[in-house]
Amino acid sequence: SSSEPAGAIKAIDKHSVHQICSGQVVLTLATAVKELVENSIDAGATNVDVRLKECGAELVEVSDNGKGVEEANFEGLTLKHHTSKLRDFSDLIHVETFGFRGEALSSLCALSDLNVVTCHESSQVGTKLVFDQKGHLVQQSPHPRQQGTTVSLQQLFYTLPVRHKEFQRNIKKEYNKMIHVLQSYCIISTGVRITCSNQNGQGKRSTVLSTSGSQSMRDNIGAVFGPKQLQSLLPFKQVSPTENIIEEYGLKDADLPKQLFTITGFVSQGDHGVGRSATDRQFFFINNRPCDPLKVTKLVNEVYHMYNRHQYPFVALNIAVASECVDVNVTPDKRQIFLQEEKLLLAILKTSLINMYEAGVNKISLNYTPIPSTKPGEAMEPIIQSSKSSLNLASLKAAFSSHHSSNSGSKSNSGPTQKTLQSFFKGSVKTPTSNPSVKSPLKPVKDLAKCSPVGKSVLDGFRYGRTSCAIVRPSVKDETFEEASDNSETVPGDPELQTEPCTSKEDGSESPDAKRARKENPHFPTEHKSKAFLNCSEGSSSSIVDAPVCLQRRTMPLQFSLQELEGRIRRIQDQQKQKASEELCYRRFRAKINPGENQSAEEELKKEISKDMFKEMEIIGQFNLGFIITKLNSDIFMIDQHATDEKYNFEMLQQHTVLQGQKLIVPQKLHLTAVSENVLLENIEIFRKNGFEFLVDEEAQVMERVKLVSLPTSKNWTFGPADIEELIFMLSDSPGVMCRPSRVRQMFASRACRKSVMIGTALSVSEMKKLVVHMGEIEHPWNCPHGRPTMRHLANLDIISQD
Repeated sequence: SSSEPAGAIKAIDKHSVHQICSGQVVLTLATAVKELVENSIDAGATNVDVRLKECGAELVEVSDNGKGVEEANFEGLTLKHHTSKLRDFSDLIHVETFGFRGEALSSLCALSDLNVVTCHESSQVGTKLVFDQKGHLVQQSPHPRQQGTTVSLQQLFYTLPVRHKEFQRNIKKEYNKMIHVLQSYCIISTGVRITCSNQNGQGKRSTVLSTSGSQSMRDNIGAVFGPKQLQSLLPFKQVSPTENIIEEYGLKDADLPKQLFTITGFVSQGDHGVGRSATDRQFFFINNRPCDPLKVTKLVNEVYHMYNRHQYPFVALNIAVASECVDVNVTPDKRQIFLQEEKLLLAILKTSLINMYEAGVNKISLNYTPIPSTKPGEAMEPIIQSSKSSLNLASLKAAFSSHHSSNSGSKSNSGPTQKTLQSFFKGSVKTPTSNPSVKSPLKPVKDLAKCSPVGKSVLDGFRYGRTSCAIVRPSVKDETFEEASDNSETVPGDPELQTEPCTSKEDGSESPDAKRARKENPHFPTEHKSKAFLNCSEGSSSSIVDAPVCLQRRTMPLQFSLQELEGRIRRIQDQQKQKASEELCYRRFRAKINPGENQSAEEELKKEISKDMFKEMEIIGQFNLGFIITKLNSDIFMIDQHATDEKYNFEMLQQHTVLQGQKLIVPQKLHLTAVSENVLLENIEIFRKNGFEFLVDEEAQVMERVKLVSLPTSKNWTFGPADIEELIFMLSDSPGVMCRPSRVRQMFASRACRKSVMIGTALSVSEMKKLVVHMGEIEHPWNCPHGRPTMRHLANLDIISQD
């Protein structure tokens, strides 16, 4: 039999397909836990217990008291696309369970060592099931158990070496993401008690999440985030969209389906201080299914920022909609959902939220009443419209001051103000525009950019106004030309290329032959260039070259070798390419010293300057008693003496300062969530370096194990629980990394500024060298804590010498 060709298309073997697809279904620890918890809730469990070892790196175990698995289903439990949730595709429209694809357990078999202990409601004794990587049942034995199911995963992702290594390296981040996903199921699963605990090494098992099985979403929120979070929440009150918002979303009132959406849940109050510093507590559900509806999330945050622009809201919203209007079969984790009538949903949400927050604003009677619109600049629309015909300075001042006074001190406000001013000026200030119908007399030939670089040198010999000119004699049959001359002239730019000059009549008038030629061929002007010259002309030529036609009686053939000309042109091209590459090599720093190019300049410096280069820099001198001029090879740099010293002092304070604490008379409760409490306990040394001391009671119940006993103080600076929460948030993302709350950073920045070399101070060479060397000893030397650049590239001496 003939062997198959090397590139033959063949089916992938089933085992490989299974492994490939499984890696796409379960991507993270969060996905693995989510799939198992969903299975438990789908099985009617009222008690779900998630137990982890080493944050899930060693073991993930989910137990429930659901109805269990019948013996007839043991074999199909972990087979691909085996499910009890649907029989054909049409069932997908009405599916109400979390799972329906029959992929999760099969995929987990391929990624870990999976075993199941289950006891069906009709059975007297439980059964332990062991499965291989293909999902086949390899061992079955009796095992004592109450009704329900326990699924255990050991060594998750060990069958994928690269992912397994990354998973273990980032286990803390994976663990925190998993907790956030689990929180969403805790909130929405009313009537289900969910607990999650973790054990590190041989240490005590600690509970990180626990709900009581309440029938109320509000109680579940309190169980997960503590009673303090409940104090700042508003119940969501749904109202029909207003005409303005219906129009904004391009909807027609008559065509809108009634009662399509029912929205329930809770959002933060709009008062400053009750929101969050990040979007870490935002949970959205569609028909009780946790999901990530991007447009809904964006809208809720935008409306909240109209009332509290510096914080983000706590959100827990469940959107109930007819199942035929939803497609949940979009992504493997089912968190992306397609929704019919999405614009109507957004209109309802926007109107309802504005109504809720406006009611709160009216009660409190704040100075600033937000405009019910998320479009920047809409608040000043009447002024803008009245100003389109003429520039009214008084109106502009009034508009700007009213908008600025309500948002003073906010950097984020600069966007809307700028847009408003642009709108204001749009109608009154004309910007010059080029008229496409008016052609420039100096417009270059269209195809010049594609021509040979040698062209400029050749055409230099044909500049208009010379005492001699090259004769260009057109021919209908060919494109050759002849010249008559006694002397030769060297073409500038190439000593080897020469043209032979001729002289026209002494009085400068045109010869009769030339006149006759122009009459016979009116399309041949005196400014005509032959194709021979067009082919070697350069795009940089700014105008059409005048080449007066000179026709003489005496002619002689031009000695010309195309091969020799081609060789010379190639040599010139090579020279120019080499020069261009050398120039490119020199121009490593292209950003200008301009606030608009700060980011580009920093990127260039990061790329080109390493830490050890600072000590190699030569001090040239001090400029204007504020800037150090240094030289590294051919590059000249300017260094801001105050900004660079401030950044060094700031980083030293950040790294080495241990803040002193002030003891409290009575230990203070912190009302932390179980997750936050664990983050604090795992990073307690970092809190101590920031001046916080705690009383830890390991035996106390979760969320009450830690009490604050000492706060950092420093002269006029005082700190409190808000700074602890900020630190916890930062450490959740970067566990074990030394960090400071933003207010501590502000204090250090202020101290660093005051102790640094000031502008106007004369420095010796050794003092300047010390400041420059210090730049190589810090992590981020490119700008000071207040955002001022420390260093910029001034010039390259090689480029200057060439010019």
